[in-house]
Amino acid sequence: MPRSVNHVASKARRKKILKAAKGFFGRKKNVWTVAKNAVEKGWTYAYRDRKAKKRDFRKLWIQRINAGARLHGMSYSQFMGAVKKANIDLNRKVLADLAMNHPEAFEAIVNKVK
Repeated sequence: MPRSVNHVASKARRKKILKAAKGFFGRKKNVWTVAKNAVEKGWTYAYRDRKAKKRDFRKLWIQRINAGARLHGMSYSQFMGAVKKANIDLNRKVLADLAMNHPEAFEAIVNKVK
């Protein structure tokens, strides 16, 4: 009796990978083995950089808060310590947005915590 091969499932698997390789250059987009390696490597980078993106944004927010605080004679660490002590529940994302786009609101927070 001949060996039964589930061609439907294996074709679907290949189709999924080749669809993910759409837009790649050269053989990476249409040769199964090359496309599979390229897509898997791309997924690895995507997973890694989803984590790195969070770190990068936090660094950016800290820099913006620090710049805003220094305009009012405080360092970042002094400002954040005073914000915590004053029980102001604003996260770094919001504080950075205030420091950059609404300096008068940020100044009001600085004056409240001083």
